[in-house]
Amino acid sequence: MLGHPSLSLLVLLACCWTEAACSLGEGRNIWLQPKPNPIIKDQAFLQDTFPSGFLWGSGTSAFQTEGAWDQDGRGSSIWDNFTNSPVRVASDSYNCWEEDVKALEYLGARSYSFSLSWPRLFPDGNPRNPPNAAAVDHYKKLIERLLEKKIEPIVTLYHWDLPQVLQEQYGGWRNDTLVGLFGEYAQFCFRTFGSHVRFWLTMHNPYLMAVLGYGTGVHAPGEKGGLSASLIVAHNLIRAHVKAWHTYNTHYRTTQRGKVSIVLGSHWVEPQRGQATDAKVELCQQSLEAVLGWFANPIFGDGDYPVSLKIKYGALLPAFTPEEKLWVQGTADFFALSFGPNILRLGRNLIHNGQNVTPDLRRILGWIKLEYGNPVVLVAEGGWYSEALGREDTVAMYLMKSFINQVLQAIKLDDVQVFGYLAWSLVDGFEWNYRDSVRRGLFYVDFSQPNGTRTPKTTAEYYRQVVADGGFPKDETSREVEGHFPCTFHWGIADSTLQVHYYPFSPQFTDPHLYSWNLTGDGSLRPVPGVKLHTRRAQCTDYLAIRSHLRMFASTGASHYRFALNWSLILPEGDRSNVNREALRYYRCVLTELKKLDLEAMVIMYYPTNKGPNLGLPVPLHASGGWLNYSTVAAFQEYAELCYRELGTWVRHWITINEPNRLVDVYPSGKDKHQAAHNLLLAHAKAWRLYERDHYSQQQAMVSLALHADWVKPANPFLESHTLAAERFLLFELGRFLDPLLGTKYEEKARKGDYPQEVKAYLEERARVKGLPESPLPSFTEAEREELSGALSFIALNHFTTRLVSPYPHPQTGFQQSSAPDHGCLTLSDPTWPSSSLGQAIVPWGLRKMLSWVSQRYGGDLPILVTGSGIDDQAPDEDKLRQHYLRSYLQEALKASHVDGVNLQGFYVWRLQDRHVPQFGLFTSTQHKSTAKASIGVYREIISHNGFPKNETTQPCKFSEMRESCLACTWIFKNKALLVFGGCLLITAVMLAALAIFVIISKRNQAQGRGRGKSRMKRRRRRDGPSVCFCTPVVKC
Repeated sequence: MLGHPSLSLLVLLACCWTEAACSLGEGRNIWLQPKPNPIIKDQAFLQDTFPSGFLWGSGTSAFQTEGAWDQDGRGSSIWDNFTNSPVRVASDSYNCWEEDVKALEYLGARSYSFSLSWPRLFPDGNPRNPPNAAAVDHYKKLIERLLEKKIEPIVTLYHWDLPQVLQEQYGGWRNDTLVGLFGEYAQFCFRTFGSHVRFWLTMHNPYLMAVLGYGTGVHAPGEKGGLSASLIVAHNLIRAHVKAWHTYNTHYRTTQRGKVSIVLGSHWVEPQRGQATDAKVELCQQSLEAVLGWFANPIFGDGDYPVSLKIKYGALLPAFTPEEKLWVQGTADFFALSFGPNILRLGRNLIHNGQNVTPDLRRILGWIKLEYGNPVVLVAEGGWYSEALGREDTVAMYLMKSFINQVLQAIKLDDVQVFGYLAWSLVDGFEWNYRDSVRRGLFYVDFSQPNGTRTPKTTAEYYRQVVADGGFPKDETSREVEGHFPCTFHWGIADSTLQVHYYPFSPQFTDPHLYSWNLTGDGSLRPVPGVKLHTRRAQCTDYLAIRSHLRMFASTGASHYRFALNWSLILPEGDRSNVNREALRYYRCVLTELKKLDLEAMVIMYYPTNKGPNLGLPVPLHASGGWLNYSTVAAFQEYAELCYRELGTWVRHWITINEPNRLVDVYPSGKDKHQAAHNLLLAHAKAWRLYERDHYSQQQAMVSLALHADWVKPANPFLESHTLAAERFLLFELGRFLDPLLGTKYEEKARKGDYPQEVKAYLEERARVKGLPESPLPSFTEAEREELSGALSFIALNHFTTRLVSPYPHPQTGFQQSSAPDHGCLTLSDPTWPSSSLGQAIVPWGLRKMLSWVSQRYGGDLPILVTGSGIDDQAPDEDKLRQHYLRSYLQEALKASHVDGVNLQGFYVWRLQDRHVPQFGLFTSTQHKSTAKASIGVYREIISHNGFPKNETTQPCKFSEMRESCLACTWIFKNKALLVFGGCLLITAVMLAALAIFVIISKRNQAQGRGRGKSRMKRRRRRDGPSVCFCTPVVKC
């Protein structure tokens, strides 16, 4: 008796089955629950491991992989007849089974699911006749070797290869005679192999057999009997499974102690638009009941078909008698789920209006838990097609990653009892109606070679890594750090070209009339005839658009505002012959008002508009060839001189050109792209040298150019070609612009001022293979190299997301397809990354990777500023996606600064305000009255703490005090009118109080004065005695 490595697992399954806590029939509730939120930790991708003892494995089916169609007495199957040519070799697993076991060992698998070939065991299809001894011996040897290697055999009795003789004699599964024959065939297999097998699967995905085999004729036997035939076949397949289960339960369970189930396939659907209303939920429920529930409800439910199918199909649907319902109900020891491309593609034909089919394995597992009472589940088929030949199957690898992580989420977050996962399939094979046009194997097999060598594909290498790790263990880099950014850190907000509003708010600057009001009693204003007043020039404070805009900006707590000038507006003709002084004055007002608020500006001189007709250039310059014409370089230098002279007093950071590496993408040919990039670099260098020579000594500003700098990683880390492609992509995106300006810290000074050597060599080889006379990359003169070298004061990077990069696919002959970009790379996205409504992947660690790459390549001397970073969020108020983005990306920025030693000096959020609909703005659009979104509070909080400190009450540096005072000034500025009015009231009140006090004191003084006079008289009389009259006497005559 051989050992059984999963005996403890069987005990666990029995306990879990009896202790299921959920009631039946609650599956529709899953659409009423909140969908997993990708911005909540672990909902998008869970970094965790699977439970101990998890059954990792892989699977195959006999007809797809065994080959040897005429060897050792094998009989013909319905698929041999259907294809008109037997699968003679396939992966030749009948002869190369030992290689299959080695492949399983390579993976570290603990289980192997394979199917027995009914026509190989019984060539005449009759299980009452003696079996084919060679076939019995083959399967015994395979099972014994698996157990020796501690690999659990999971044996499927029937995987679609019905003996052809039974199809011809009885009409196949349309005849219920096959129910009894299948029961006898199952009994033989249990009796012959059961002492060594602990997991049995009666049949694989009966839905596809019934619908494609007997309804539409896409699969063998190719019958097109329509709906009625499919319903009858499905009924017989269910009864056949039940017959086999009862056979095992009655005769073998007590001695063999195994488990028996059936593999059922399913798709998944979600309401496509709006909320999950009762009506939409009911449609989704009916869609699942039409596929999975058709077979699962009788077996795992109440023993009968779903009510929705009874209503839909009426009398066409065969009925179970009351006795049969009891006989059918509960005839599976675990739930075996197939989740692959066949059923998902077919599911698209079953959806109703307003539904969407999605490959969400987590959600279907959650539905099974709710609908069927939380059974234990084996994912018996998980995987996808790959059209690639050879080792590379990158897309399939990422779908595998997604599926396995969804299973982990179902276990850890939803408490679904999944005990195993079988990656499908182990080796390449015959893919049914697709034949050999697609591959699904983890191991590549060259069907034209007789030796059947198994070569691990990259999916095999990835699966091996997942199995070894037990899932997706947490990475040390995912832990958050605490600390502050530098005290001089730029807390910024980035915008595009600032719109110029020429006219001030008040008419007093243009209207010289004096008006009288309400002379006639109608409340109207009438000009006074003959009176003309002197108008005055508008002051900066009179432009209310500037005041309201900067007031909005200041309320965010940011210290730096990045905006762009409009070159074509300032110099409409492209030269100094026509200078728009009003536009310059408006920009000057913006800058001076910023200074009054103690805020700083970063100004972009040229902001290319890729969607505009002139790329943001003055019309004459664009008409003369734009950046393909060297004259534009000189014109830009003249424009830069004007900007420095007119605005430089108020600007501490200049950006000459924004994202030249994106601008060149608009040019159709590779040669034009390189010529445009060449001239853009020269234009920047000339503007930089001009400032250094003529303006730096007085203005002391820093000048740079800003590059779009999304991080990339090899799409397939197991292939060197992908690693090289990612490195090449970064050199074309960033190195092509930064190397001529900075060189690298690994280069000698003599090599500075030139393109990366890797780029030059790649383009030269590409030109040679394509038969071109020379590389499309222009060369710099010695004088230009001198001018370029060192022409950068800081490194400005606009970073938004991370992408996967692979080599651009190309035919076997030739170096590249003509449509391939010059860098020869294709960008992809990892489906496990959360993304925005516009498809921008949220990958915070990519920012840290990008900053570290730039710092390592160009040294840490120059400061690095992230001059633009943001995410679109359709929420008008509670923009939770953006809140998550800001916290996570700034956390990675702090890691780059503190852990990696990157000289990071600023982070600018893109952008201040939406234009029309909610997207990137921190404020809603003007149509929505510029309402602040919740993300402003998050950004302001991070700014107030200058990062993520351990103790939020301590202030790291004087910068914090400065920002606090600035915030107070901002409040004062915002409420200036109210403060003036309040001040007037206060002054008036004080004056009235003073007047009242004065009056009171004066009256009191007067009263006291009269009292003192009377007192003095009395005292004098007492001192002098009686009064004496000195009057002249009167004489009478």
